[in-house]
Amino acid sequence: MINLDGKSILVTGGTGSFGKVFVDRILKQHTPARVVVYSRDELKQFEMAQEISHPNLRYFIGDVRDQGRLERALAGIDIIVHAAALKQVPAAEYNPMECIKTNVLGAENIINAALDKGVEKVIALSTDKAVNPINLYGATKLCSDKLFIAANNLAASGRTRFSVVRYGNVVGSRGSVIPFFLDRVKTGKLPITDPRMTRFWITLKSGAAFVEKCLGLMQGGETFIPKIPSMKITDLATAIGPDCEQEVIGVRPGEKLHELMIPRDEARHTLEFDDYYLIYPDSATWGYQFTGVYGGATGRHVAEDFEYSSDTNPDWVDAEGLRKIIAGL
Repeated sequence: MINLDGKSILVTGGTGSFGKVFVDRILKQHTPARVVVYSRDELKQFEMAQEISHPNLRYFIGDVRDQGRLERALAGIDIIVHAAALKQVPAAEYNPMECIKTNVLGAENIINAALDKGVEKVIALSTDKAVNPINLYGATKLCSDKLFIAANNLAASGRTRFSVVRYGNVVGSRGSVIPFFLDRVKTGKLPITDPRMTRFWITLKSGAAFVEKCLGLMQGGETFIPKIPSMKITDLATAIGPDCEQEVIGVRPGEKLHELMIPRDEARHTLEFDDYYLIYPDSATWGYQFTGVYGGATGRHVAEDFEYSSDTNPDWVDAEGLRKIIAGL
């Protein structure tokens, strides 16, 4: 586990579902010099301050679209966890340039500001929708991922290193389908896009713990993917509304039946560890020394035809298992 004592950490989008859990975890398990929540919504910052209070916690209003404001916020910062993004698929389809400005141009601003201020480590949160994307949100996150990995070339022999963490749907987040289903239970009918649909699932606590772990593992240029379970959308509906009718409404624009976290084309530079996968950079000019060793463990190369897909994932959670997960939130 990484030692964050004495470090100054900034979390973009820090008032979001992930940000609140991550900030709370870091403050409880470490003694950082500062934790800075960087976000643009003053109301969410006010509400979060009522939940999480700490003498070393700071709330900084700003937008990732504003590089000047970012540079001001990054004074003395050692680590950035970049969680800010526009994430709603329909909203991104309807407002494409707004999504691009935040998810792509915002990523570039983070990179430039981090380099200019000599930040030590930057981890950017990604999504399974960035793999072989078919919607604008996924495409912007693919661009973002590429920007952060390539940013190591800009850093070269400098101090700053960039990596990416990619995972699937988050149980308990505001943007997941679970709150929607919970609200629709009272109607006695839950809309199902397609009974064949599967998704990867991770809890907020597990996601926060994994990002913390990757901060300790990263050398720069890696994409980290946790091993997490899949679930059928029909089992999810059954877990939340066992007595509800499941109404099939058809796959919505921009949706896939199954999600990928590692495509077959990236298998040639993917390592498997006990509880995660790692895609290492296949072209590195910044002094990255590939040994395959992370955290004292040596990764195993996956098969050439390997892919990590939600429908062929060996790890599954059923309706009863999800009920237990939801009960523990």
